[in-house]
Amino acid sequence: MNGTPRRGPGGFPATPQTSRTPGGGAQSPDTTSTSTPSRPNVGIPLPAVPRPAEDSNRNGPLIPTHILDAPQQRYYAFALYVGLWAWRLYDFYNLAKDEEESLASCLKWCFLDMIFIFCLPLFEIPWLEWSNATAFILFIVHAGLDVMLMFRIGIPVQTWLLGFLAFFFDSELAISERSVKPGPILHNASLILGKQIIHILPEGSAILNPDKQSFCLNSTVTHLEIPILINQTEPVEIELIRIDIDTNQNETIVIKGRDIRSLLKKARKSAKAVVPSSPLLLQHTVKKTGVYLLKRVLDQSKLEVRPRAASVVVASCPQARVKPTAHNRCRNDLSNIALHIEGIAPLRIKYRTTVNGKQREVSEFQSLQPDEFVSPLSKHTSQALVHANRQDVSWARSLKVTVPLNETLLSSGVWAYAVEEVEDGLGNVVNYLSPEDEDRPRQKIAGIFQVFTVHERPNVLLQGCTPQQPLQAAKGDVKRLPLKYGSSGDGPIDGPHSIEYLFTPSASLASEGEQGADAELRKQTMKSTREQPLISASGLYTIKSVSTEFCEGEVLEPASCLLQNPPEPDLSVSSEDIVDKCAGNPIGLRVGLDLIGTPPFTIRYYEQQKGQRKVPRYTQVSTLRSTIDLLPKDPGHYTYTFDSIKDFIYNERPLHNLVLEQDVKPPASAHFLEGTTPKKACIDDTMEFDVKLQGEGPWKLEYELVYNGKRTKYAAEVEQEHYTIKTQKLKNGGEYTVSLASITDKLGCKVSLEEDSEVKVNVRHERPKAYFGHIEGKQAVKALEGKPVQLPLRLTGERPWTLEYEILDSGDVKRTTVNSANDKLDIKVAGTYQLLSVRDAVCPGVIDDKASQFNVAWIPRPKISVAESATMIFEGGRYVKDAVCEGEEDSFDILLSGNPPYEVSYQRRVMGGKNGMSQKEIRAATGSASIRAETSQAGTYEYNFVQLADNKYDHSSKHFSPVTVQQTVNPRPNTKFNNPGKTYSYCSRESDGEEVIPMTFEGIPPFYLEVEIKHQGTPKPELSIHKSIPTHKYDLKIEHRKLHLGHSAISIRKIRDARGCTHKPAPGGPRVQISVHDAPTATPLEDRADFCVGERLSFALSGQNPFTVYYTFEGQERKASNPSSTFRRLAELPGSFTITGLRDSASECLASLSLHKTIHPIPSVRLSGGLVTEVDIHEGGVSDLEFSFTGTPPFEFTYTRSTNAVRGRKSRVLEIRTETSQGMSLRIPVAEEGTYEVVSIKDRWCSFARPVEGVDGMGGKGGQKKLAY
Repeated sequence: MNGTPRRGPGGFPATPQTSRTPGGGAQSPDTTSTSTPSRPNVGIPLPAVPRPAEDSNRNGPLIPTHILDAPQQRYYAFALYVGLWAWRLYDFYNLAKDEEESLASCLKWCFLDMIFIFCLPLFEIPWLEWSNATAFILFIVHAGLDVMLMFRIGIPVQTWLLGFLAFFFDSELAISERSVKPGPILHNASLILGKQIIHILPEGSAILNPDKQSFCLNSTVTHLEIPILINQTEPVEIELIRIDIDTNQNETIVIKGRDIRSLLKKARKSAKAVVPSSPLLLQHTVKKTGVYLLKRVLDQSKLEVRPRAASVVVASCPQARVKPTAHNRCRNDLSNIALHIEGIAPLRIKYRTTVNGKQREVSEFQSLQPDEFVSPLSKHTSQALVHANRQDVSWARSLKVTVPLNETLLSSGVWAYAVEEVEDGLGNVVNYLSPEDEDRPRQKIAGIFQVFTVHERPNVLLQGCTPQQPLQAAKGDVKRLPLKYGSSGDGPIDGPHSIEYLFTPSASLASEGEQGADAELRKQTMKSTREQPLISASGLYTIKSVSTEFCEGEVLEPASCLLQNPPEPDLSVSSEDIVDKCAGNPIGLRVGLDLIGTPPFTIRYYEQQKGQRKVPRYTQVSTLRSTIDLLPKDPGHYTYTFDSIKDFIYNERPLHNLVLEQDVKPPASAHFLEGTTPKKACIDDTMEFDVKLQGEGPWKLEYELVYNGKRTKYAAEVEQEHYTIKTQKLKNGGEYTVSLASITDKLGCKVSLEEDSEVKVNVRHERPKAYFGHIEGKQAVKALEGKPVQLPLRLTGERPWTLEYEILDSGDVKRTTVNSANDKLDIKVAGTYQLLSVRDAVCPGVIDDKASQFNVAWIPRPKISVAESATMIFEGGRYVKDAVCEGEEDSFDILLSGNPPYEVSYQRRVMGGKNGMSQKEIRAATGSASIRAETSQAGTYEYNFVQLADNKYDHSSKHFSPVTVQQTVNPRPNTKFNNPGKTYSYCSRESDGEEVIPMTFEGIPPFYLEVEIKHQGTPKPELSIHKSIPTHKYDLKIEHRKLHLGHSAISIRKIRDARGCTHKPAPGGPRVQISVHDAPTATPLEDRADFCVGERLSFALSGQNPFTVYYTFEGQERKASNPSSTFRRLAELPGSFTITGLRDSASECLASLSLHKTIHPIPSVRLSGGLVTEVDIHEGGVSDLEFSFTGTPPFEFTYTRSTNAVRGRKSRVLEIRTETSQGMSLRIPVAEEGTYEVVSIKDRWCSFARPVEGVDGMGGKGGQKKLAY
């Protein structure tokens, strides 16, 4: 056994006891210690057990120590271990910076740790030989660390490590493509500025106008008292400075002696203070405007009391008035009111509008000031507006501002504008509506009210009279022009109206019935709406305008009236006797009346029986000719005198020498009052007939009802002269007859009634009908031109028929009377005849729609024409056929009408050509013929048809009009690639700046192009169509949906120009190649669109890195190179960020993108304008903390109150408060002593906080949490 330490399986060896020979062999212990005397069999170790040669070779490290000793091997192993950890931490830093996790990195490091831990013992380096169990435990520990680091599991090591690395590498790329440190952005101390220190005033202080009141003087307030607050002092002298507003000159005012004692006495009396040391408010009287400053206060001990810097501005009180205006307006006018305001700008005014006693809401204008005027009132941050060393007070001068008011006066009535209140920039308020308020100065200024009346606008139209419905009046009579008054309101305006109208006499009217050129313009004033213009002369009256005392009005339609003077009425009569047929005695007189005038007429005549007085009679006549029967009831001698006549227009006119006489002996008789006109009735109706009986009564009346051969007799005893016959229900259709058979009078004389004793009642089954018959089986006929034609009619009903028909070709409507059911209608004009209506002797009828038209045509002369179409138009006296392309087959058809066959002769010539003219003849057996066009050569061809004949007509120059057809033959277009054989690169997604394929065209633009795309590996080419190419030079772009990844060939398939000419190149012609690459993409790693300054915008890029990212920030285009698959930038400034394009290294493809993010600024807050201010207040007094914000409302901020700093002692936080503001500024009153400062601010999007000692949770890290409400 030797002393060389042996390693157990995976165990650590003991400290070596033997040394190694250079050859690697082992020596005995004796060889390394002192030598032992050589004595036989004393202390000699046993010989070693023989071992295999290979076992002796495994006793040392894998790398022999003579090459690299054990300590150096341990050093290199440890260096490799440290290098692996450095690499590991570098990967972790990149993941933490990009806020990502990586499973691949985790697996990579687990694999590397396993290789290192399990392979290191194989090198048999002393002290680095561990067992398998130890290796497994080490691997588990390292794998856990790999998981936590690569998946960024939150452990404190991450924060420590990132903080440590950030100390050396605290910079990163921002949106502006420059390296910036995020620390100054996230910890920007200028975001929270300002501090206000409040002290409780010590003894002995003086302040001018402590409550910051406003003061002003005017004509009613000639003096006022300005307050001076003193505390813990009794002044003996007060010195004030007055700065004149107009001249900027200073005036010193000294208050001492008796004046100061009087002020103190009044102050103590007003305060009623028990404690002598209580603050007193001195009231100093001033009578001049200006800026007053408290310069010096001297107390009883002859020491100066330091006054607080403050000023009082005593200005002229603001005033306002309404500009005077007219007292009467019209509805829908503009108010045209102006407000004149005078005072210290900026001014504010309140005014109220009252309409008909109803007040509207108060209107207000603020911040009124002249243009380019800047007032310090909106900018000062301290109590004193004016300091002793800055005496420019020109801003305190009164300025004049005019505010125009223009609103539409939509309602009538009394409108009033009144100024209620005016306020100047200092806060001086003059209220004109509260005279009882003694605390406010008031003025009695004329002009603060402006009242005017808004009147309705009149309108007028003519009612009941137009040129189509004229107004008729008797000659010399005066008529009212029928005006109807109205207004823009609810009814007419009660008041005078001025009417202007044009008058043209009837003899001077224009041919269209309008006003003549010499029309007379008349003007009349109507005192009320009950009056109307009086007119008497016949002619046309047209209203031109209407107006009232205040307003112009509107003339509505109808606005014209025609006045006519009809002729005066007159009468002439003729008479004949009415004789009894039985006795032969005259029983009455039949008088014929012939009238002149305007129906209806009223005729008055006197009937006088001999020995009796005259009895006036009246008769109404509705026509110009009529007949009346004068049948007296009693016998005797009668005289009829026609006395007067009256028509629709004229009143009674006397008649002269119109007298008729007769001896009358009337027999008994009876007749129907309605006459014997047949009546129409429907089934189941009953009929009534009024019968008048004459002679001596009582009477016996016998009558019959006859139907269908059946006669029913009836008898009635009648005592009165009038009797009504009532029938039963007429239950069957057909003709009924009611007949008066006989009448027997008082003497028993029976008279048979024949004439006028029957009334027929037709109970109709159907209505009459009319339609056209047939001629040779058709309702159409052709005849020689000019020959009369009779059209067959078929009618049903009772004659005569009144027939109305229309010639559809001309639109003429005619009416005729037909007496036969199969009559003929004579016509002489060709056309289509349409039956419109028919009426028989009894009732209107119907037209049979199927046979309501009849077509009449002449046998035509031969005609030649060319059918117009989209390709053949008529212009300039000739037909122009669409141009055709060279070499294309084309023809056109001529239309022939007449009697075939036809013979046509035409001439063909080339305009401007050298071949001259050729003439051809054709014979056509049908109504059309096709003419082949000449297209072999380009040019303009003209075809002139000069002769035409048919089977019945020879050629006639008188009736024939030559026809010319013109056609242009266009040359073919052509195109070519500018660079045939070239290869162009494209992207799979469309982007700007892509390559185009230049081409050149020959022909007339725009062009139509078809190209074939032959993709590699695809047998069938794809077609790409390009339309409306406007120029001869064209950059060809292939649609991306037709591009395939890889290589493709493009060739020209077809081209067409604006003329429609097409050219197809031969196969195998020139072509170009295209190469299509895939386009990169970008995806935001966060879905939100709103970020804050200081945050990082991260996007995942797909494609072949490195990438070129194109983006815009605040309208400025930028380009960035990105080597990794994550694009990350720090938002250093607020603005709008949009990624517009992305290009990778695989190709020149620029992918168009629109990834928009909005970067919001970190909010800021200023306390006391961002300055450190000290405010002194009295015990119990109040001071305001004025906060101003920047950012997006609403705001939430936290501020602290700390103890005022004392030398040698740290300030201590007393309280923390959090407030919310909806606006950009906030004022908070405080009354406690201390130092106030803001520690955090948060707006709608972002937040920021600064560290405060002694306050938990107030770290210095600016957050980006938005404020939500």
